[in-house]
Amino acid sequence: MVGPSRPLFVLFGSSIVQFSYSNNGWGAILADIYARKADIVLRGYAGWNSRHALKVLQQVFPKDAAVQPSLVIVYFGGNDSMAPQPSGLGPHVPLPEFIDNMKKIALHLKGLSDKTRVLFLSPPPVNEEQMLHCLGVEGRTNEACGVYSEACLKLCQEVDVKCIDVWTALQQRDDWKSVSFTDGIHLSSEGSKIVVKEILKALEEAEWKPSLYWRSLPTEFDCVAIDLVTQDEDKSNLSVSEFELERLLKWEQ
Repeated sequence: MVGPSRPLFVLFGSSIVQFSYSNNGWGAILADIYARKADIVLRGYAGWNSRHALKVLQQVFPKDAAVQPSLVIVYFGGNDSMAPQPSGLGPHVPLPEFIDNMKKIALHLKGLSDKTRVLFLSPPPVNEEQMLHCLGVEGRTNEACGVYSEACLKLCQEVDVKCIDVWTALQQRDDWKSVSFTDGIHLSSEGSKIVVKEILKALEEAEWKPSLYWRSLPTEFDCVAIDLVTQDEDKSNLSVSEFELERLLKWEQ
């Protein structure tokens, strides 16, 4: 541990989480936005489904930990939604089991502490043609992702957990298939930007006390003055927080 202590945000999920620091991914963008405000910790496991997540849940999030996260962002479901294989192997998890697994995950995380907040990301869409071309993967369809996304949203309403409808959010753009992914599944920088904006919107609208929205959190050591070297005399005397605010306001546009 290093001090001073900050709010702890944990990103927990499959490859969408593990790769979220690559290609200007959403995890890296969040870490940038929350620099000097919160620590972003990655717990991503490529290829995993909700069944895998449930098996290690107590180890990743022990209830007796000295420090509990302020926010856990959870993503599973894309691998669960893949078609079952005749052998019974593979990542597929039947929809009823997926719902039950995600419910257990949500309830465990909510029980970590009175101040631990939970935010689910629903399964995103996929570009089936790009996925087949880049990865040679079959058996994962956009339709099935939509079914698991809808189930995730409904479950979150039942257990009072905020959930972002990523499946719908990404498909708002007419060119979503060509710009959202690196390989038909994993998010490109453009896809990640959409996810980040949805996360920030959810955090801003949440009636949590204290608020976890980036503008509501204090900036660490903001009282320490610095001299900024800039060609713009009007900006040369900005405080650290004012300088950072100018840079980050683009996420509110």
